[in-house]
Amino acid sequence: MIKYLWLWLLLMAPLGLAAQQATVTGSILNQLNEPLELATIGIKGSSKGVLTNADGQYSFTVPAAKELVLEVRYVGYLPQEKKVKLAANQTLTLNFVLQLDPRQLNTVDVRGKNEQDTREQVSLTKLDPKNAKELPSAFGDFNKILSTLPGVTSNNELSSTYSVRGGNYDENLVYVNGIEIYRPFLITNGQQEGLSFVNPDLVDNITFSSGGWQPKYGDKLSSVLDITYKKPTAFAGSVTGGLTGGAIHLEGASANNKASFVLGLRHKNGQYLLNSLQVEGEYRPLFTDAQAYFHYDLSGKGQTPERTTIGVLASVAQNDYEVVPVTRITSFGTTQQVVRVTVGYDGREQMDYSTYQLGLNLQHQFRPSFTSNLILSGVQSLEREYRDLEAGYRLCDIDNNPGSSTYGECLQSVGLGTQFDHARNKLLARMLTAESRNNWRLNSRSHVAFGAKVGLEDIEDQLQEYGFTDSADYVSQNYLLHSQLSLNSLRYNAFAQHTYEIDSLKTITYGVRASYWSYNKEMTLTPRLQYSFITRKNPDLSFKAAIGLYYQPPFYRELRNMQGELNPELKAQRSLHAIVGSDYIFQSWGRDFKLSAEAYYKHMTNVVPYDIDNVRLRYYAQNNAKAYATGFDVRVNGEFIEGAESWFSVGFLRTRENVSGDSAVVYNNTGEAVGQQAIGFIRRPTDQLLNIGVFFQDHLPNNPTMRMYLNLAYASGLPFGPPNQPAYRNAFSGKSYKRVDTGFSKQIVFDEEQDNRKALALESLWLGLEVLNLIDANNRVSYNYITDVNGIVYALPNYLTGRRLNLRVIARF
Repeated sequence: MIKYLWLWLLLMAPLGLAAQQATVTGSILNQLNEPLELATIGIKGSSKGVLTNADGQYSFTVPAAKELVLEVRYVGYLPQEKKVKLAANQTLTLNFVLQLDPRQLNTVDVRGKNEQDTREQVSLTKLDPKNAKELPSAFGDFNKILSTLPGVTSNNELSSTYSVRGGNYDENLVYVNGIEIYRPFLITNGQQEGLSFVNPDLVDNITFSSGGWQPKYGDKLSSVLDITYKKPTAFAGSVTGGLTGGAIHLEGASANNKASFVLGLRHKNGQYLLNSLQVEGEYRPLFTDAQAYFHYDLSGKGQTPERTTIGVLASVAQNDYEVVPVTRITSFGTTQQVVRVTVGYDGREQMDYSTYQLGLNLQHQFRPSFTSNLILSGVQSLEREYRDLEAGYRLCDIDNNPGSSTYGECLQSVGLGTQFDHARNKLLARMLTAESRNNWRLNSRSHVAFGAKVGLEDIEDQLQEYGFTDSADYVSQNYLLHSQLSLNSLRYNAFAQHTYEIDSLKTITYGVRASYWSYNKEMTLTPRLQYSFITRKNPDLSFKAAIGLYYQPPFYRELRNMQGELNPELKAQRSLHAIVGSDYIFQSWGRDFKLSAEAYYKHMTNVVPYDIDNVRLRYYAQNNAKAYATGFDVRVNGEFIEGAESWFSVGFLRTRENVSGDSAVVYNNTGEAVGQQAIGFIRRPTDQLLNIGVFFQDHLPNNPTMRMYLNLAYASGLPFGPPNQPAYRNAFSGKSYKRVDTGFSKQIVFDEEQDNRKALALESLWLGLEVLNLIDANNRVSYNYITDVNGIVYALPNYLTGRRLNLRVIARF
């Protein structure tokens, strides 16, 4: 019996020993509090140990009641040791922060991630916000820096709109801290337009994509501008003033850096620039906006910093435009025939646009590898256009013989007439959205993003417009619109994408985006794929490609046709993007430069044709066209002058469309009409063969506080044609757009030790002199059409602003 008892005790001994265990758990991070995946922790002198997961976390059992030495190792970091002695069943939490091993830095070649490196995504550009602030332009508008990028054009210095790779102004997405931004609906003229939404004083990061972007971004056809506003850590501010307006901004943070804020107030007065237009009169354009972004860290004590945060973006914009035109004299034509139009006006135009936007972004880090964002936003836009304007014109031939005694005078009148325009338009738009965005890092090489969004749109539109022309003893009505429209609908969107690093040189991103709109009952599904690789033999050379579908469900402006009616059957416009490109980083003059080149092709179906009237897009509200856009973009950027980034961009574009049902009359050799013929592919309204953009900075060799800035834009002519004549739609080529803005500045930096800084509380003072439209180019923005007594139609050009001097002052504190 005793011998069996000993046998039983012998069998139970391992179980007793197993019961004498304890547990060690925790995380292993680097100096930036980033998790280290596959780090090793174990008992020194034994083979017992585990690897950390993607969150840098670990958990394993160790013998109890024994003094142990735990050892942590990770390649490129100094090892750490910790002595422990645990009681049975005890759980101990140990967190380690590893330090870089300086001995390894010289022997291990690791390709790290650089936030400014855009080689893994096609058509992506990152910009320095400082350059956007100092770029010489008519109003210091943020969007003007975009027009210096390849594939981006803006042919109107009075407008913040821009076109990307043949797309129109309504095809561009804008996000600020994850919140989508909207622009006014009724804008008809660049003179009426206020500042772009983005305030350059508040910007921390700028990312711009001109095509082939990832599924996480919304449903548009042309581009994405993704802006991040600042999260400051100390109090600062600036005051900007000039002849075209001014701005003030403040930023600061709480003592414990839990809360931060940025505030911005801008005011723009376009009267100084508009007085250079050919139409003389009283211009009273006033544009004001105020923005604020608040950020607060809700993380409790003992939690990871920034684990739970909330950001609030608030904006109010008020644009008031009033003009009382008086006279206009314009001469145009050829060397053989010069025509002069003299116009006298009676009446006025008055427009005001009020936009309010509020957005909230609540972010929570459930785990180091999983972060979720809840985004709520609301927009209200109240817009009114009042117009009672009569224009009486006289059209005459000019004597262009320099030797004639009547040189420059009217020889004979070829047209007299009056045109009257009346409008009482009101629009109220309200939009509410709720969105969830989630980021899940499966491991160091695999990242998943997914989300969903629902939006409510409520739009009420009142159209009352008419116009007529009294010419050559008869009166003809040009247009008549009278309607009450309303639109109430829901939009649903969702996306999922996966980014996988095949190795340190190759990256692939693929995913899909879906949308549904309750108004037209249309469901869309758009897969997208990106691939990039860096050559092994030359890590400075990379290649990338993207292909994907991009659908744009119609918004209110596309739905409304020229007769003021909504088309509930209108479907999403569709575009297939195919892009290939390459980046090459090289050194010259001892500094890094980057050469980027991309070729693209966009195949578009279900296209909604439109005509451009200044900056107003007049849609046909029908999916009755197909189109394509193809081109090649090149950009080189770097410090051509040490300490000052500059870049040169060149883009080539060809875009055409074929509108079904369009036809032209066919004539025989005797001039007799013999039938109709389909027109086929014609130039799209945004077709420009060549686009050049330059932003260049320079400074005195031994005095970098004395600087010169150059903003150069060239774009070949846009097509145009008389209205209501399909046979001549976009049949003529306009003049090219040429503009050079230059600025000279002196920056005074105040030393903290000097009494003058203490007295002024200033950090620096920036004084600038700008020459706007240095070459005094007569750029054309649109055309008015006048018919003479012989039935000949003349295209009367509307010119943009001439040369102007502008003084600017920026005080930073």
